Amino acid sequence: MKVDGVHHRTIGPAGEGAAVVIIDQTHLPHSFVKARLETVGQVADAITHMRVRGAPLIGATAAFGMWLALEADPSQGGLRGAKDLLLATRPTAVNLAWALERVFKSVAPLPPPERASAALEEALRLSEEDVEINRALGLNGLPLIRQAWQRAGKCRPVNVLTHCNAGWLATVDWGTALAPVYMAHDQGIPVHVWVDETRPRLQGALTAWELASHGVPHTVVADNAGGHLMQHGKVDLCIVGSDRTTAAGDVCNKIGTYLKALAALDCGVPFHVALPHPTIDWSISDGLEEIPIEERDAGEVTDVAGLKGGALETVRIFQQDTPVANPAFDVTPARLITSLITDKGVCAAGEEGLLSLFPERGLDSHASEGED
Repeated sequence: MKVDGVHHRTIGPAGEGAAVVIIDQTHLPHSFVKARLETVGQVADAITHMRVRGAPLIGATAAFGMWLALEADPSQGGLRGAKDLLLATRPTAVNLAWALERVFKSVAPLPPPERASAALEEALRLSEEDVEINRALGLNGLPLIRQAWQRAGKCRPVNVLTHCNAGWLATVDWGTALAPVYMAHDQGIPVHVWVDETRPRLQGALTAWELASHGVPHTVVADNAGGHLMQHGKVDLCIVGSDRTTAAGDVCNKIGTYLKALAALDCGVPFHVALPHPTIDWSISDGLEEIPIEERDAGEVTDVAGLKGGALETVRIFQQDTPVANPAFDVTPARLITSLITDKGVCAAGEEGLLSLFPERGLDSHASEGED
């Protein structure tokens, strides 16, 4: 995607030395800053403190973190230590564990001197795959927006509501939920995005910045406004992303997603979830019981940062001793989801729908049962 007419990706090797360059998202939307990370500790810190965020990008970043770790210590202990360190940064997004396991398996059989270069090759391969996966996902979701435009008689923009940021900033490029939106806009389909502010981290600011950079019309709304908009016919469809999707089609996404799905069901608004296939956790089926929900720092709720006089300032909005709970994600059951948009196609949310796109997973399951 482009910023001021220049193509950027969210992450990549620095080009000189053992380092990776990221877009530091903690500076957005007020300034566009790239940061250089040279150690696995810096990578872990960047993931933990959301300098990078979004399930696909977290996975890619962790893969590059393994490379940097092995540049410093390619021993078996260094390999396992790096994997454990990075795995502990964000427990909910399944792409993190998937990417770490992929790099680990590719380099563990190799002699230590060969591990760092192999890890870099795998991280680069994973990143390129992420771009192609999300491009395919966007193409598969595009007809849903085109159909909504046709239902509207092609006489007004298609109104899409999204929650959190599932654009290119959450991936290596293209994005998930926003990929079909960008493609529709580029093909001349008029589209307008209702952007949830997404408290407490306010990722809606990232979505608004992205859409503005690409020229897509949008309006930011308070999280609690979504149901009202749907009741009054101002939303044609909802598209959100996913940090982890179960084999039964339950979706874990940023806190507040579940409430939007409930409102959409009540108002008859299609509710779609866009997810690349590495976001599917085939090992679990009950999202409410089996997905670990990250509990983040209370300061994200009690404090708010903003721009004042050209400088960022943080102010506290609750009294000092106010008890706070800050779950970062919630789970939307498959029964509330109209469809899952994947890089392999669009399907009904549920085990049968997912297996229609990934039949090999059903074969794997039957083979495992036979072995027992």
